[in-house]
Amino acid sequence: MSDHAQSRHASRPGDAFTREETYAATRRPVELAQTLTPEAYTSDAFLAVERERVFAASWNVVGLTAELRSPGDVLVVEVAGRSVFVVRHQDGGLRAFYNVCRHRGTQLLEAGERRVKRFIRCPYHSWAYDLNGRCIGTPLFTGSDIPPDQRAAFDMEGVKAFDRADHGLLRVAVDEWGPFVFVHLGADPPPLAEQLGDLPERTAGYRLDEWEIARVKDYEIAANYKLVGENFMEYYHLPWVHPGLVKVSPIEAHHRWQGPGMYAGFCTSPIAADTADGGWGGGLAPIEGLSEDDGQSARFAWLFPNVALNVLPNHLFVMHARPLSPRLTRERTYLLTHPDSGSGPEQERSVDELLRFWDAVNREDIGIVERVQAGLDTTPFPGGRLCYRFEEPVHRFQNMVADHMVGAPRVPPGDPVESAPMFPAASPPSVAHLPDS
Repeated sequence: MSDHAQSRHASRPGDAFTREETYAATRRPVELAQTLTPEAYTSDAFLAVERERVFAASWNVVGLTAELRSPGDVLVVEVAGRSVFVVRHQDGGLRAFYNVCRHRGTQLLEAGERRVKRFIRCPYHSWAYDLNGRCIGTPLFTGSDIPPDQRAAFDMEGVKAFDRADHGLLRVAVDEWGPFVFVHLGADPPPLAEQLGDLPERTAGYRLDEWEIARVKDYEIAANYKLVGENFMEYYHLPWVHPGLVKVSPIEAHHRWQGPGMYAGFCTSPIAADTADGGWGGGLAPIEGLSEDDGQSARFAWLFPNVALNVLPNHLFVMHARPLSPRLTRERTYLLTHPDSGSGPEQERSVDELLRFWDAVNREDIGIVERVQAGLDTTPFPGGRLCYRFEEPVHRFQNMVADHMVGAPRVPPGDPVESAPMFPAASPPSVAHLPDS
């Protein structure tokens, strides 16, 4: 390589974000650590590297199993800038493929398509593929709609060195756990179980694969997706940002709840009763068979890299934060209920009340993370210290990001005990004397 070529290679945008020294302050123990470099939230170059080293190199949630219950159900999604679709096969399993025809590269399915029949047909030249991704037609298969007197011109039987078996769809690794469908773009990805760690075991009592979607709501957030996630992971802000939420999720009831796995988690136990501002009871009955601990707790986990799972005795709330740019996130939220909760008008009213409460909390969060983004965008903020008591999950998440950015992903270990209270029982923190501003 010439000196000029080496110089150009060394100064590529984003190179600094793949170096360990960029994250030195974040690597310190949490009581000494600083946040990620502010460019992690503002830089196009950072996001470009992040797409390849975080999203393209991880198991990504792309939808819910409840959206893919029946053979032929399909989801068309984007992961790390690539178009992918996932389909439920007739055998009950999932298949995932890059959304591209093997003839000339046409996108096969449009965003928003939800059903396919026996095969997938390219809209350009009518090549067709079955739900296993096998090429089953280059015109002249049944239903090609080519007039009989023109079919000879389209016959490919005589084309030399052409075998349909060599032109199947390009596969993508796919798996499912609980309420989620995951894909991984890597050629030889590790098992999903390694990334999930002990989370399936911790949530086993909730039978997460059985829940159905009751409501869906979308938001556009003028902030980086990591700010959305980091806000979810800490409860330092609750007294000031969420006056309604803190009544049903008291600060002193928060516990660390993190085992080995690529997630950051905590729980509220016990959950407080609903107030005039709303709450998590919502009139819905809890599912059957919960342990005493699960029956009085709310579990919160941020699944790396970009999904929040809120597990309560009577409902689930999912937040899927997809980065559109360093400063813009599209968030889709799902409220799920279980068949155990019953059905009917009263249940529908209860679900509406739950959604109203979650929407109010979410809008409070959106307002504050957009102010964080504005601060990062308009000032020379150098990064700040983490509050060790409240923000350890943020530190855990930021180090997962750093691990991937430097090309050394790892599964973080868990806490020594399953559920560690954050505050001594004898002296819970008081917010009664906090200043108003």
